[in-house]
Amino acid sequence: MPSIDLSGKVAVVTGSGRGLGLAYAHALAAHGASVVVNDVDEAVAEAAVKSITEAGGKAVAEVVPVGTSEAAERLVNRAVEEFGRLDVLVTNAGILRDKVLWKMTDDDFDAVITTHLKGTFTCARAAAVRMREQGEGGSLILVGSPAGQRGNFGQTNYAAAKAGIAAMARTWSMELGRANITVNAIVPVAATAMTETIPAFAPYIEAMRNGEPLPDFLRKGEGFGTPEDCAALVPFLASEAARGITGQAIGIGGDKVALWSHPQEIRAAYADGGWTPGTLADAWPTSVGAELQSVGIPAPKFPEA
Repeated sequence: MPSIDLSGKVAVVTGSGRGLGLAYAHALAAHGASVVVNDVDEAVAEAAVKSITEAGGKAVAEVVPVGTSEAAERLVNRAVEEFGRLDVLVTNAGILRDKVLWKMTDDDFDAVITTHLKGTFTCARAAAVRMREQGEGGSLILVGSPAGQRGNFGQTNYAAAKAGIAAMARTWSMELGRANITVNAIVPVAATAMTETIPAFAPYIEAMRNGEPLPDFLRKGEGFGTPEDCAALVPFLASEAARGITGQAIGIGGDKVALWSHPQEIRAAYADGGWTPGTLADAWPTSVGAELQSVGIPAPKFPEA
């Protein structure tokens, strides 16, 4: 098997005090990268750094909420000041403010968009500037979600942000290709504080915390596992082994890794001289409308009791 060696590389992982972000930071450090851990809680960030250094890795903490240009510059500058360079950015920081459309406030919407979408933009921009100055390439790893790929009930703000992140990955992969900077979106599925609130998953997550393994129908069928199961994708994408992979959305969870398709036309119809509402109504059922697409994240297929 190819060896993934990130010795000499420096990474920033936003929102890496706990959960998936902490798993990404640990995985990068375990493969030799020096890591800037980021969180809004100083105690959580310092505990994350301690866990990485006690495992033999190199890490420092930068406590700042992402979203602003100033926060992005602080993260990049911390990497350069502590370790001399920046090679990898993982934009993991996020929050939830779930409500249905008619109950979602401006503050609910703005908070999620600021952290997820604007936070990804500002951090990626600052990282791209630094990586282009260094002239040695780099890796931007943007964290998406199934909600951004398919939509999810009660998550207008989150789904919109994650869909935008996937679109930014595709766009930036073109813009940064000449600088040898790869840009990919990852779509993790794992037992976290977010997913454990789903009643159907709760008993399995609780059993897992008590030392029981997750059943195969979750690990394989649903691609659902631990944060550590998702972490392997990050050092891989940061490595030379993935240098030719860019502009992709890659899902991972449990025992499963998958490539998501990009949106594309699947059916088309034509009318000489253009369409009218009437000709659209007449042609729709047997042409374009014959293959309407589903929405939402499919419900887990739990075994029969």
